[in-house]
Amino acid sequence: MKAVRGAILHFLHDPADVDNTNGQVSDCYEYFEDGLMIIKDGHVDRVGSAADLLPTLPALLSIEEYTDSLIVPGFIDTHIHYPQTEMIASYGEQLLEWLETYTFPTEKQFHNPEYAGEIAEFFLNQLLSNGTTTALVFGSVHPESVDAFFTRAEAKNLRMICGKVLMDRHAAEDLTDTPDTGFDDSKTLIEKWHNRGRLLYAVTPRFAPTCTPAQLDKAGELLRLQPDLYMHTHLSENQNEVAWVKDLFPESENYLDAYDQFGLLTKRSVFAHGIHLCDHEFQRLHDTQSAIAFCPTSNLFLGSGLFNLKKAEAFNVKVGLGTDVGAGTSFSILQTLNEAYKTQQLRGEKLTPLKSFYLATLGSARALDLEDKIGNFESGKEADFVVLDLKSTPLIAMRMKHCKDLAETLFVLSMLGDDRSVKATYIMGEKAHERHG
Repeated sequence: MKAVRGAILHFLHDPADVDNTNGQVSDCYEYFEDGLMIIKDGHVDRVGSAADLLPTLPALLSIEEYTDSLIVPGFIDTHIHYPQTEMIASYGEQLLEWLETYTFPTEKQFHNPEYAGEIAEFFLNQLLSNGTTTALVFGSVHPESVDAFFTRAEAKNLRMICGKVLMDRHAAEDLTDTPDTGFDDSKTLIEKWHNRGRLLYAVTPRFAPTCTPAQLDKAGELLRLQPDLYMHTHLSENQNEVAWVKDLFPESENYLDAYDQFGLLTKRSVFAHGIHLCDHEFQRLHDTQSAIAFCPTSNLFLGSGLFNLKKAEAFNVKVGLGTDVGAGTSFSILQTLNEAYKTQQLRGEKLTPLKSFYLATLGSARALDLEDKIGNFESGKEADFVVLDLKSTPLIAMRMKHCKDLAETLFVLSMLGDDRSVKATYIMGEKAHERHG
């Protein structure tokens, strides 16, 4: 048993749901200005005010104290590509050209397990240094890429979800599989890694244009064989992509239907982007409890468009937050919230600081169907959390002096914060990263 003391914030409900029921905004979260979290065997035992909990503790219990800081649940990234780490910030293309010019050549290297392992180690350390404790991750088409990723994630005791890319057309021969080899390789990886410790597997068709109907059907077969698997792919990111899907799947009612007809919509299905969706697609996502990964940084970088968060809320569709590295230009969830706010401003809408931090934590946990394990500090949850430094830069320290309330503090963090604002990251109650200097 151990304890951590400092200002503590976690969410209990979606702020948008509270607004819709005319509740008080404070009903969606708990905030303890001088808080204490008691951790037992890597899980949250209790959280509350220090004044209430300190008298209940054994006299010699170890307490880690953080001043000028805010302790929040670990950030959750619902869409990111680890094989694209080295090609982040590649210039000048929109989605389809960007894939051909930068992505596919880079991913060819991941047949080499040693190379894949080196990138996986760097990638996971980047996540931790940015306060991200769980992620839904694309591998490459090579099974070696997934083995390397899970091996490194297991060594760090991280809750990670990953899968081998399924791609049997419209790419170079050394980046494609077949419906049968994709099925067999995925099945082998599932048997080896799914539900092993904190690791989970995602069936991962890259996107409809690079998958034949036969391969999408095989992906659906994997999900039918083991319903607790994830399904992770892309959806309606770019207008040219949407038009291409219409040509390739003329029998489909819309882009989403190209997946739906093969049984790929489940409560553990996560579709990255979803920028150009019709009302029927939003309704179908709601009906199947599928989720959207909102990736504002990459949407702006590739010029793809502005996600309609308000419409997703209106249809009660689960939404998580994704950095989408390498089209996304930062591993930082704080920087991703910065861009998310701006996309909604461009739509003439507001993204509140409370909603932002909900999306980064409990909202993304719900999108991943993991709210029973992570996302807030309810008793029994896994003790993954991040300590944010409220004086991490001179500018942030100066700006914080003028913050009138919690919402303004969160907004400053999301506008000015980055990896420098992450003082420490804890995994199952153990410190996995600490910033020095």
